[in-house]
Amino acid sequence: MNDTDTPDHAPGTDPVTEAFFALHHDLPRQGPGSDATTRRLLEMAGPLPESPRVLDAGCGPGRSTLLLAEEVGAHVTAVDLYQPFLDGLAAEAARRGLGDQVTVVNCSMDRLPVPDHSFDVIWAEGSVYTVGFDVALRAWRRLLAPGGVLVVTEIEWTVPNPAAPARAYWDAAYPLRTHAANTDAAQAAGYRLRAHWPLPESDWWDEYYTPLTQRLARADPQQPGMPEALAAHRTEIGMRREHGSDYNYAAYILSPHDTTENGTMTTWTARPETADDIPAVRDVLLGAFPTAAEADIVDALRADPKAWIDGLSMVTAAPDGTPVGYALLTRCHVDGQPALALAPCAVLPSAQRTGAGSAAIRAALAAARATGENLVVVLGHPDYYPRFGFTPASRFGIRAPFEVPDEAMMAMALDDTRPVPAGTIQYPVAFGV
Repeated sequence: MNDTDTPDHAPGTDPVTEAFFALHHDLPRQGPGSDATTRRLLEMAGPLPESPRVLDAGCGPGRSTLLLAEEVGAHVTAVDLYQPFLDGLAAEAARRGLGDQVTVVNCSMDRLPVPDHSFDVIWAEGSVYTVGFDVALRAWRRLLAPGGVLVVTEIEWTVPNPAAPARAYWDAAYPLRTHAANTDAAQAAGYRLRAHWPLPESDWWDEYYTPLTQRLARADPQQPGMPEALAAHRTEIGMRREHGSDYNYAAYILSPHDTTENGTMTTWTARPETADDIPAVRDVLLGAFPTAAEADIVDALRADPKAWIDGLSMVTAAPDGTPVGYALLTRCHVDGQPALALAPCAVLPSAQRTGAGSAAIRAALAAARATGENLVVVLGHPDYYPRFGFTPASRFGIRAPFEVPDEAMMAMALDDTRPVPAGTIQYPVAFGV
């Protein structure tokens, strides 16, 4: 599925992990892709500096690393956590006379200890899922030099209503989003989308699933951990055969976005509101909604100590510090147990569709997670909120205290190892329900 196809940690002596690497040893690729796709992405990335500085994040055995060094003259820092991959890559680079252009580093792709603006290009084919799209994009933003470009492939839904087996499989393995949701996430992380390109179906089979299937057929099922590894791979390949039209890898060509008139590159800053922000927050709400109802609700929530939680009222600020986006979490209950309600969320019309709203929502959810909160509910558009991890509340046995379409009442657990209560939501009095 990706260059290393394992969680982003160094493998130990777990038998299943060892069986996994035995199955993948010396395969042409460790995930969907091809040299043709790498070259296509290079074309889409546009002109690069002479001898560009490239970070290959989650390089695996280094198929892309070698192509970038050989055909572009890049100086590549190849990062992975599986040392045998790095050792093999270093040896192959030396054999091809590229030893001076390839530096291998054993560390997590989102925690590279290098100065800001160290790279002209950040390259991540099929590896970003090991730390998550949002985490990686935020971590890499500081590493790009002015004018730099990020090339990353991410697996995503290609249909609005995936088949139930595909949804269940990916919800458990790596919850997928749509192209629109990933674009929004990239904007919220401080990038603009230059190009989006779905990988061809041949990238899944020619150099990955077909050789892997042949390897599975020859594997020794008596080897420790091998039955589990075989079953996992066969399930993944079978899912692609049966429901592959519902999801695909797609390339994102991203550059740090410009939100000012003078060309200064910046990203949205989301932070807890201060007392000085309160008038501006009301202006955001009045500008985003046709009536003052939502602004009045927020004022009432601020005055309710049973509902208001300091630090969970988030604003997205323009470069001058003025709030342009807003997201609020307040105390609600489900079957008498504490939970959080996400509402309202708002963005000034002038800042809509720039990621300002998403930045406030993600900051609010992160703050709630950091304080030990878990269950969050939201009533909203079913095409928007799933990008943050929300799913129909009915899956948790949670229901609204009023009639509402099932897909519009959503919930999420900030810590999926903790149980969540089932039952009816009890909103703060300010909501009037």
